[in-house]
Amino acid sequence: MIEEVKKACLVMREGGLILYPTDTIWGIGCDATNPAAVERVYALKRRNDSKALLVLASSEAMLETYVENVPEVAWQLIEAADKPLTIIYDKARNLAPNLIAADGSIGIRITCEAFSKALCEAFRKPVVSTSANLSGQPSPANFPEISQEIREGVDYIVDYRRDEIAKSVPSSIIKLGEGGVFKILR
Repeated sequence: MIEEVKKACLVMREGGLILYPTDTIWGIGCDATNPAAVERVYALKRRNDSKALLVLASSEAMLETYVENVPEVAWQLIEAADKPLTIIYDKARNLAPNLIAADGSIGIRITCEAFSKALCEAFRKPVVSTSANLSGQPSPANFPEISQEIREGVDYIVDYRRDEIAKSVPSSIIKLGEGGVFKILR
């Protein structure tokens, strides 16, 4: 797994796209601070860039680097989560501008899955994580369901966990609002 992480980091440092396993479904990833790489993800997915992408972080410290203020309710939600949880935070910072939603928000999930956590730690920055499908198509539940177009559109495909056939599901998504109010989106 370590060699896979190193190869994926090298590709992302050069502005490339990767296809990799996450704590939920397989994802298309890139350097979340590189606008050109983020644009390539939108183009590959044929997705309008007004529809924001989410990112994976390896730790609470990394989260705090990319969000101006992490509200107390976020820490409570993270601690209470029993499955992968993406939280949409206000006032994103230090990320590619085309990754941040028009309202200044960003969806971030702290990953605990072995590969994606090691990837974020080794890369030392958040990694874009968007489902490995064309916009409007169903999210693939496992690697064999990923279309040839997506596979050919990335610069590196991670070998780790390709053979798993278990049906994976996307994370829960919660949007935080003012005064600790939150809304469950998925």
